[in-house]
Amino acid sequence: MNYQYPDNLRAKPTLWLWELKHVTIIGICLLLSVLTFSQLRTLVPLAITAVGAFLTIRVDDITLLDYIKSCIYFFMSKQQTYYWR
Repeated sequence: MNYQYPDNLRAKPTLWLWELKHVTIIGICLLLSVLTFSQLRTLVPLAITAVGAFLTIRVDDITLLDYIKSCIYFFMSKQQTYYWR
């Protein structure tokens, strides 16, 4: 028997480009969005679900949402200190 193990056994489980918890959340939101569209004929929940799915795509162990959060933290909420010599 030949078993192939992933490189990092502590890595979070992924499916395609998302973590499994994100796939579950996206699936539930997509189902609710389709139900909302069938009853109310509005595409707003579907658009929100699509944007959320796009922001949680994981590439090289970071998501776009994590990157945006760190940029906001660095540029807006964290005080920058500069020392001139």
